[in-house]
Amino acid sequence: MLLIANVIFKLFTLLNQKHFLKVLIFSLCFPGVDALMSVSVVEGDSVTLESGVTEIQTDDLIAWTFGRPETLIARINKENVIFSTSDGPAGRFRDRLKLDHQTGSLTITNTRTTDSGLYNVTIKRTKTHITNRFSVTVYAHRQTSHTSVSLLIVLITAAGSLVIVPMIVLFCICKKHRDTVHEDETPAAALLYKHTELMMESDVTEVIYTGFTTEH
Repeated sequence: MLLIANVIFKLFTLLNQKHFLKVLIFSLCFPGVDALMSVSVVEGDSVTLESGVTEIQTDDLIAWTFGRPETLIARINKENVIFSTSDGPAGRFRDRLKLDHQTGSLTITNTRTTDSGLYNVTIKRTKTHITNRFSVTVYAHRQTSHTSVSLLIVLITAAGSLVIVPMIVLFCICKKHRDTVHEDETPAAALLYKHTELMMESDVTEVIYTGFTTEH
């Protein structure tokens, strides 16, 4: 059952469905089965980790944890109207965690590289128990800058190739055309030269015969 669940989840990932839709469908089809989501974000941006539910039920108990060992960073008890967040280990999340009071999703604002790690959300209901896991990676600006520069170099090289290759092909075509024209012109010139020689010989012969005409 777990193997089938993992295969179906990977298929959803390959189809590039929206993150929320993947979590929702997976949770509905396979309640109680852990799902691991990979999430990437650039340092300074915000990232939202979806709980997997569209609306919190009255009896829902939701808990968000971070790291290993797990540290509780947010919890929801709708029945008692509890929506609370904590600063996390060494206060790393101070004033940067936001809970969605409708879905229970967790948003991390102004992300830092130290926010990278494993996040878990556990949703306890009367008849179900759902746990979703998130592997979050926060990239530093310099990492994305290096990636952008490398990509730019590749694009410039590719663009240069697209320009140079047609020019080389055009040069070869023109050269071949010139050689063909030269070959076509050479026999014609030789024929013209031979024809001119024959005409000159004919004129000389006529002059000689004319010079030896006898008088009667």
